Amino acid sequence: MQPPQHDHLLLRLAVEHFLFEEAAHLDNWRLDEWLALFTEDARYVVPTTDRPEGDPKHDVVFIDDDFTRLQGRVNRLKSRHAHREYPYSRTRRLISNVRLTRVEPAEIDLEASFVVYRGRAESIAPYVGIYRYTLAREENGEFRIRRRRAELDLERLSDHGAVSIIL
Repeated sequence: MQPPQHDHLLLRLAVEHFLFEEAAHLDNWRLDEWLALFTEDARYVVPTTDRPEGDPKHDVVFIDDDFTRLQGRVNRLKSRHAHREYPYSRTRRLISNVRLTRVEPAEIDLEASFVVYRGRAESIAPYVGIYRYTLAREENGEFRIRRRRAELDLERLSDHGAVSIIL
């Protein structure tokens, strides 16, 4: 394996910064700012724990949101209608092992390990897994999320009961 080139390291650093800012938006419940990071053709998927490779076209998944459904999810989480999240949970995201798996002029695919700690009702439960992203590269050099997939490395959601937060 060859060492990464200087440009690749700078790109990975910029991608990591983007992921850390996204995590800060979610941890601080700045959901409108988080939603603004997505393209209009975006997709957010969370497969079930028994089929982490699951395809929403053929398999049951926990979440399969296009941009419109993602807007509805954000609006519901900000209201009293998301009973599991009112008042909202405290979360803290740790993101590591960021790997760029495909780099093209208009898009970047990447993987990153994550732990999301969710604190609620005097208990803390972790969600552990891997993110798989496709980022669109804007002309101004910024990134936007085209695909966001959170695959959980859990056998079951017994500590959580459901996926009521945005992973």
